[in-house]
Amino acid sequence: MDSSSHLPLFSILFVMLGLTVSQSTNITGAHSSTFTIVNNCNYIVWPAVVSGPESTQISPSGFILQPGESTSISVPPSWSGRISGRTHRGNDSSGNFSCLTGDCGTSILECSGRDATPPVTLAEFTLGPVGTLVYYDVSLVDGYNLPLMISPHNETGGNCNSTGCAADLNGDCPSELKVVNGSETVACKSACTAFGAPQYCCETTDTCKPTSYSRFFKSRCPTAYSYTQDDANSTFSCFAADYVITFSHLLPPRLMEVQRKEWRIRKVATSAMLPVEPAVPIATIKQSATVPLDFTVCQSSNNVSA
Repeated sequence: MDSSSHLPLFSILFVMLGLTVSQSTNITGAHSSTFTIVNNCNYIVWPAVVSGPESTQISPSGFILQPGESTSISVPPSWSGRISGRTHRGNDSSGNFSCLTGDCGTSILECSGRDATPPVTLAEFTLGPVGTLVYYDVSLVDGYNLPLMISPHNETGGNCNSTGCAADLNGDCPSELKVVNGSETVACKSACTAFGAPQYCCETTDTCKPTSYSRFFKSRCPTAYSYTQDDANSTFSCFAADYVITFSHLLPPRLMEVQRKEWRIRKVATSAMLPVEPAVPIATIKQSATVPLDFTVCQSSNNVSA
């Protein structure tokens, strides 16, 4: 199985519903969740929002966020899909829109239902009917191009922890996985993308085991998916109204350690088939006024302005 086809097991909840996006504003109307996408990098990011295979594709499915900008997305019940960020915009050989990382291959700003090209960091969501759990995760199964965090807000119950990858994996990326633009590492491939071997691509569950490469991702981003069968410790669920998806949300060391402790407790509890309790109060982990948003690891001068 191609790692780019990865979606969590709960993706069977996909139904045909749509979603609309409004730059820097909340869209009014009945909806189950509001997703706020924040660009906390010091350069432009071109987010992409792609609905699941059985969901109506949204429009627009691609847009631009200047540094410090945010966009609010009104998400209906039973929607499922992915959010990612494109970087290093340029033009292809025909002069059309193209990004060096996370590109959709459409030659325009819109992704029009086409998935981002690996390597790319993915935020994945599956919403059920109104009043049911929302499942979410951050996946590095398709590699990494940007730090990305998901933080629930206004939740009413469930395992409502922040999750994601706040580390700069481009700087630490093994040389055989690097995507390089000149002297700069702009993305970090998954082993499946780099080598295509069955032990890395999880073509069957028998061959789908952690590897030294998936452990590289897991050790630095313990709550993110590191390979396709990494469900037990990387999927979160929450009764929540709102989610904040932040590019370049690098946590201070203290909160990074909180996430690692939470992951270890989840792993032990899952193995023992015991209920999972948070390592610390949820409010300590989630974004708050005491956790600044300017921990930028997205520092590059090679992004071309729109």
